[in-house]
Amino acid sequence: MKEIVAVLRMNKVQHTRDALAEKGHYAMTVKNVLGRGKQKGLQYELEGDSGPQFTESPRIHYIPKRLLMLLVTDDHVEEVVETIIKANQTGNIGDGKIFICPVEDAIRVRTKETGDRAIL
Repeated sequence: MKEIVAVLRMNKVQHTRDALAEKGHYAMTVKNVLGRGKQKGLQYELEGDSGPQFTESPRIHYIPKRLLMLLVTDDHVEEVVETIIKANQTGNIGDGKIFICPVEDAIRVRTKETGDRAIL
């Protein structure tokens, strides 16, 4: 089992979700996040507990992104990664990143199923 974590442009998540669903991958978690990469951030600054605020002269820049997380069996990793890339690749800085992490085990709370059966 692997966890696939993708940091994506906000406007690409719906297309990504639909592309993954076409391949039979429905289960995922999506979070709003702020981050920066090679584009060094352009729009937002974190200021205390008030969340991201637009500012004319930001000190620490962050770009709003979406964090998509899903668990897949080892034999589906390549298909899912290629689907995410195809749905998000524009050729420009900021297209995102994909991380593939090993998962030791998974347990479905309702049935106590473990391993691959818990995520299928």
